[in-house]
Amino acid sequence: MTAGLPRVQLADGVLKVTGEVTAETVVGLRKQGETLIRTASGDLVIDLDGLVTAHSVVLSMLLCWQRLAHQKGIALSFRGVSGRLSSLAALSNLDDQLAGFGAESASPAH
Repeated sequence: MTAGLPRVQLADGVLKVTGEVTAETVVGLRKQGETLIRTASGDLVIDLDGLVTAHSVVLSMLLCWQRLAHQKGIALSFRGVSGRLSSLAALSNLDDQLAGFGAESASPAH
């Protein structure tokens, strides 16, 4: 997979994150995701399969999204979590706070 500008799209209850998230791009992506979460009418799945990076800024963004969703009464779950991102969450003691980040659910690729 080639790195590209990060994007977030909402379709059929799935918030799909793709591309390379960096410290320079995370704020804009976070705001796009927050806008989409505010328009959601039910629980959401965050699909990270197209995410190129495993970086602490990604975890920060996901926690911001989770906080907003919780305030709106929306449950978030995560799928397509790379092994590297799952390991980073575990090292930060965040894996239990992000549904789908457990070691048994992480994707080996990425």
